[in-house]
Amino acid sequence: MREVSRRGAMARFLQRSTTSQSVAAAASIVAFGFVASRLLGLLRSVAIAHAFGTDPELSAYWVAFRLPDLVFQVLAGATLSAAFIPTYSRVRLRYGEQAGWDLASAVLNLISIATTLAAVLAFLLAPLIVPLLAPGLGAETGREAELRSLAVELTRVMLLSPILFGVSGMVTGILNARSHFLAPSLAPVFYNLAIIVAALFLAGPWGVKGLAAGVVVGSALHLLVQLPALRMVGMRWRPTFDIVSAGVSEVARLMGPRVIGLAAAQLNFVVVVFFASFVSDEAISALNYAFLMAMLPVGVVGMAISTAVFPSMAQHAAARQISPLRDSVARSLRLILFLSIPASAGLALLAEPAVRLAFERGAFSAASTDLVWPALVIYGVAVFAHAGIEIASRGYYALSDTKTPVQFAVLSVVLNVVLCAAFVSPFGIRGLAAATSIAATVEFLLLLAVLERRLGGLRQRGVGASVLRTLAATAVMSEVIVLLSIVLRAAGLDVHTFFGALVLTAGVGFAGLLAFAYACTLAGSEEYRELTSRLRS
Repeated sequence: MREVSRRGAMARFLQRSTTSQSVAAAASIVAFGFVASRLLGLLRSVAIAHAFGTDPELSAYWVAFRLPDLVFQVLAGATLSAAFIPTYSRVRLRYGEQAGWDLASAVLNLISIATTLAAVLAFLLAPLIVPLLAPGLGAETGREAELRSLAVELTRVMLLSPILFGVSGMVTGILNARSHFLAPSLAPVFYNLAIIVAALFLAGPWGVKGLAAGVVVGSALHLLVQLPALRMVGMRWRPTFDIVSAGVSEVARLMGPRVIGLAAAQLNFVVVVFFASFVSDEAISALNYAFLMAMLPVGVVGMAISTAVFPSMAQHAAARQISPLRDSVARSLRLILFLSIPASAGLALLAEPAVRLAFERGAFSAASTDLVWPALVIYGVAVFAHAGIEIASRGYYALSDTKTPVQFAVLSVVLNVVLCAAFVSPFGIRGLAAATSIAATVEFLLLLAVLERRLGGLRQRGVGASVLRTLAATAVMSEVIVLLSIVLRAAGLDVHTFFGALVLTAGVGFAGLLAFAYACTLAGSEEYRELTSRLRS
């Protein structure tokens, strides 16, 4: 493990934002885990696409997925980065090791009970709630009753997953708070593998019910792979429910606004599913494919860097070290935008061949590709915003401010609802993707503007200048991609074949990457110089 920090270019870049060598190693480990997880997530989508394409029954699966995910995200997800890690850092620093373990035990026990009760309640109310999520499901083909019944059944099966994820998510929070990242980074890998196996081997005999079974098995593996690490860090679990302790009260106080924020984020998904159900039975699946593909660079860049650096940010905030906290946020933000802005442009410009290359086989036809890639273009434009939200929101969490990000998240939902309602009729799938992308961009810019005033000096840390250099290099990259694509199409390249899609995605994409690197050299990009120097060392 000591060698990881020497190998990770991303880790070495982040290392300069803190005096701790562990952050560099953490960034390498988390980056590896997120890359592996996201690549497997892409393979998961490929396996699902091969088995089901954009079949209406798959839309029922996506609808069913929403309620279990809502239960987990709102209850367990609210405790992790926003509430538990900063509080645990302060309790451990001020009161010692045992007090930290007592807090971890109490929060783990309370979250486990809460998610179980919520899952049971959702199981009972599923026949009432699920049809409201996608009222147009099945209307196009006259299969309303069949698909709604299937969605309810799948929901009830998958409600086992938030119970397991509730425990597993808290284990992840505990390990991250102890700066242990390997097992939490591997856990999503096993989750994705379970769903891939289900798509490959259970789709035939069980249909989409096999996918639901894969979700449950994957959530169990997500927990089991982390338990040895929990024992290794010395977790001292106690059957305590000390809700009156200062630490638990602090977690609850911070968790309250975060519950609203995560509910708002989940509501964004629900809103898109709701309106997509009126477009067509295939629209829900098409938007899910496009969004999952767009989130690949967000996970690899935004989530990996933000997850790795957050415990250090929380420790700086707990010790009232504002200058190191400001430096950490600024450097992480610069790196995230340096990587995500060209990713936004590249994904948008190469959306059609990328979708064709990744998905068009088996049950996923050329007609399915034509449904997905226009949405991916629009989702791709906002990749930088989704990635930036990850680090900007953690800047607030480190300061124990969960209210400000919640306010902007709620505003984003309201904007998304208004735009979805306005865009769905004239623009269909494209309009729904545009609504989500606009809402995310507005949320990121608001978070960044207020955080600049709160911390002070982000601009002086070179964020603005770095973004301008990155935008200039991205413009050069985009021009190369567009010109080469035009030339190859004019030369007779059949872009509707696998070979044509491969040439455009890999060949033209690589040429664009070289152009971006050359432009970064000319522009004197510090981020590019740092990363390349570490790769050479």
